[in-house]
Amino acid sequence: MKKYFVLIFVLILFGFTWAFRKPIYELYRKHFIKREEIVLGAGNNYQRKNDFNYVSITSDFTPKTKEDIRNIYYTVLDAGKTTFSFYCDEEYKTCLDDVNDLANNQKELSAINNYVHPFNSFKHIETTYDEYGKITLDVEKLYNENDIEIIKAKVDEIENEIWKDSMGIEDKIKEAHNYIINHSKYDKERSDNKIVNYKSDSAYGTLLEGYSLCGGYTDSMALFLEDLHVKNFKVSSENHVWNALLLNNNWYHLDLTWDDPITNTGEDILEYNFFLIDSKELKELEAEEHLYDEEIYSELKEG
Repeated sequence: MKKYFVLIFVLILFGFTWAFRKPIYELYRKHFIKREEIVLGAGNNYQRKNDFNYVSITSDFTPKTKEDIRNIYYTVLDAGKTTFSFYCDEEYKTCLDDVNDLANNQKELSAINNYVHPFNSFKHIETTYDEYGKITLDVEKLYNENDIEIIKAKVDEIENEIWKDSMGIEDKIKEAHNYIINHSKYDKERSDNKIVNYKSDSAYGTLLEGYSLCGGYTDSMALFLEDLHVKNFKVSSENHVWNALLLNNNWYHLDLTWDDPITNTGEDILEYNFFLIDSKELKELEAEEHLYDEEIYSELKEG
């Protein structure tokens, strides 16, 4: 008889636990999980830790606003993480809706991506969340480890060839600008006909294969700027991307794609029209392909 009572008690307890599993978990999460501070941990070798007007590094992974969510995405990407989980604040009732909005906003995700080191940029980022408010980011990076090592070796080789200790920062930037343009050409076949023969949208295609799209020119230049410890980010318009960099407390544009124009004769040309120009000069030169969101890239606003 006692065995039956024990069995009945166990079944009732199990049924009670199953029926109230969500409230029990919520209670557990609120009083135990949430007490533990969520820590990102150490970043990789390409972590910048730079703050910008649009995004900044955060150590608070319990978002309370949409801006907090954006900064969490940025911080995770900047650190080079491939997966990371965090929770909404208890009082932030629209948190999951705001996370969903960001996760499906390609313009905003691309803008966040523009502020991280090229080797930490993503090819794809997946956002998932469960009914208890746990949000997980899974990142597929644009560059794999093998390509990174090959590119780094090539960049070191180029820098040893073109840079002298007597040169100033601007001269070194100019030499890198010249080398990239003189040793690669615009991948018109991929741009026009979508035929992929080269990794021309990355620094690998530009520096190792000699073919570039605007993403390849821009990532390549960013790698040299990083080695010069020049603060920089990428700027995107609807169909184009180029570099922005900080020199002598002023922000400048640098567009290698447009300084390497395509000619009817096939002649290689090196220009400086888009070399270290301010926003006013950029708009006077070309205002269509370089039409960028000044609220996102507000460092570049005139005045």
